[in-house]
Amino acid sequence: MTEPTATVGTGPVSLDTVRRAVEAYADNPSAFLALNSGNSYFCVPGLEGVVVYRESGRYLVQFAGPFAPAASYRPLLDGFAAHARERRRRVVAIQLQRADAVAYREQGFVVNQIGASYAVDLSGFSLRGSKFMQLRNKVSRAVRAGLTVYEVDQPDWAARMAKLDAHWLHGKGKHAKPLEFLVGEYGGPMQPYRRLFVGVQDSKLLGYISYAPVPGGRPGWLHDLSRRLPEGPPGVSEAINLTAVEAFRAEGCRWLHFGFTPFTGLAPDLEVPGASRPFGWLVGQLGRRGAAVYPAATQLAYKLKWGPQAVIPEYIAFSARASLRGFLHVFKVSNAL
Repeated sequence: MTEPTATVGTGPVSLDTVRRAVEAYADNPSAFLALNSGNSYFCVPGLEGVVVYRESGRYLVQFAGPFAPAASYRPLLDGFAAHARERRRRVVAIQLQRADAVAYREQGFVVNQIGASYAVDLSGFSLRGSKFMQLRNKVSRAVRAGLTVYEVDQPDWAARMAKLDAHWLHGKGKHAKPLEFLVGEYGGPMQPYRRLFVGVQDSKLLGYISYAPVPGGRPGWLHDLSRRLPEGPPGVSEAINLTAVEAFRAEGCRWLHFGFTPFTGLAPDLEVPGASRPFGWLVGQLGRRGAAVYPAATQLAYKLKWGPQAVIPEYIAFSARASLRGFLHVFKVSNAL
């Protein structure tokens, strides 16, 4: 059993308890991020399931919907909303799936689409054809430059990964900080459930990708935290991911998820009734002009080059009116501000 993590108002809950709830009840490609260090968990005695959140100012920023069976889902959501009101806090929930969005709207939240996640069906995956010519060329260039890809145990590579992280972050500018909450991590008690692939050239670490398990209706792996040496040859990330894809396919894995990209995949017909028009306009503007806020276009280009078959809308919900202030607290707990 892992060390317990404090749960506000209900006593301690172990990470293994949270993990079992995620495995049993989650239908969210990013669900394993619920186990990131620094998260808090809300439970109601007698109810199955957990709510995952972080606190920021007057807000409780919730990650995904409750990880709970159908019988507990809405009572748990009600309990969390009441807990927030008792503490004079508002709730903003991020990365809700469509079913969550409908449930939150019915519970009185204001809900808007905030982006989408992308997934590739590995059952028929192939890089043949002109569609993937550029991707094949990038992988070939990395291999010709001497790149070799391995699946490894993270503890053996921790020091080299930390060094690469520091170098990568330095290249982002002096004010750059590592993101949290909506991106994965490595190490810690949950590391045995993740998988790590590294790209090496002459024993030098050029890049890595960490993959997290995905439960639910499209089970498989999430292409999660990734880093590459900025001055390394082109195609490092693509070669690492292709090696992972081949390993997952050999094991009979059906889906590779590329995770959530905010401000992408937006469509009016994907909104739920009662969505905020001003907030929807803001999200659309960020998608078109928000590169300085978040590099959505760059992320999306990488994901689309793999030809995803599933584009899954994701949502944000506000317990009060939709507001820029509430949205900014998502950035704050993500270490983006």
